[in-house]
Amino acid sequence: MTEFYDALETRDPAAREAQLLAALPLQVAHAQQAAPAFAQILAGVDAAGITSREALARLPVTRKHELLERQKAARATDVFGGFSAVVRGPQMPRVYASPGPIYEPEGTARDYWRAARAMHAAGFRAGDLVHNAFSYHMTPGAFIMESGAHALGCTVFPAGVGQTEQQLQAIAELRPAAYSGTPSFLRILLEKAAEAGSDITSLRKALTGGEALPPSLRDWFGERGVTAYQSYATADLGLIAYETQAREGLVLDEGVIVEIVRAGTGDPVPEGEVGELVVTTLNADYPLIRFGTGDLSAMLPGPCPTGRTNARIKGWMGRADQTTKIRGMFVHPAQVADITRRFPEVLKARLVVSGEMANDVMTLQVEAEGTHQGLHDRIGEAIRDVTKLRGDVQLLAPGSLPNDGKVIEDARSYK
Repeated sequence: MTEFYDALETRDPAAREAQLLAALPLQVAHAQQAAPAFAQILAGVDAAGITSREALARLPVTRKHELLERQKAARATDVFGGFSAVVRGPQMPRVYASPGPIYEPEGTARDYWRAARAMHAAGFRAGDLVHNAFSYHMTPGAFIMESGAHALGCTVFPAGVGQTEQQLQAIAELRPAAYSGTPSFLRILLEKAAEAGSDITSLRKALTGGEALPPSLRDWFGERGVTAYQSYATADLGLIAYETQAREGLVLDEGVIVEIVRAGTGDPVPEGEVGELVVTTLNADYPLIRFGTGDLSAMLPGPCPTGRTNARIKGWMGRADQTTKIRGMFVHPAQVADITRRFPEVLKARLVVSGEMANDVMTLQVEAEGTHQGLHDRIGEAIRDVTKLRGDVQLLAPGSLPNDGKVIEDARSYK
């Protein structure tokens, strides 16, 4: 099959970075002018000066819960909370609702969510019939895939979810070559087909999303003749990353700028360290600047073996929002970051909550270089100041804490 979707995938990395950073100040200025929420969030920011990743990292991160709060506050006048740069009418063919509810606009651009790139990498080609088993109800998942399939020249069967027997009949009679949907529903279809004796062997390739696709399940699909790949997309941002034949992480999409930051902060972490995915999209209709996905991942070193030159992430590695209730008080990752910022000698920290329920023990494990007189006590005072709770402090050598993105670990016994 043709290896690459377009020439963007094989650009010289330096040329890609230069082109992304040239587009960045224009997108920041556009967000300030066209999206009232970013006019407030980025008030006083000189867009023309945002020409490097260092400058981008100084801008505030907007997380999903903040977007929801702004939408709720503006329900009567603007259901999008000031984040949409387009208004209802010809510019906005559809509106979607994600849990919250969070409302998302759809623009008119061909392949609006840029899913075609991921589908091409999964082997989808013009003329294929795609059995699309994402939900066509309220959320945009089905339309993300459908628009990508249409951009490739595929025909789509809008299967949606449920009604398994009817779906098996449709597959047996229509003979689709490809599947798009969650990996769990694909497994259900294959298991039910085996039980019922339905011939769905036309399905040979799949692009999954909405859930993790572990290697064991990917291999299970392969044993049944289906080559499955995974995509990482959200309703807000569209495609963020996609899997290739190399099966070594997910390659970043060409239309986003991705950072990995320490959970609870906007501070980029060193390459390879696990943190929260923060994305700036170049979508003019919904110009999200430093949007925190709430998902954990890490950058992989080097390019994809397939020849695609964009950076890669490991994939989904958990959630960044590790807010925990301790002795009746909520403690947030941002508070842990606030504590550690007070001490330049602290490299990394992890708050561990142990003990049994109603008898919580809170310990801040801290990586620090060398010996620092009084550091233990000063950190203990900062814990009380920031969280209003007493906590123990454990000083550790650099590199002692696991690289899993956790800032707060709930190790309590719930028996």
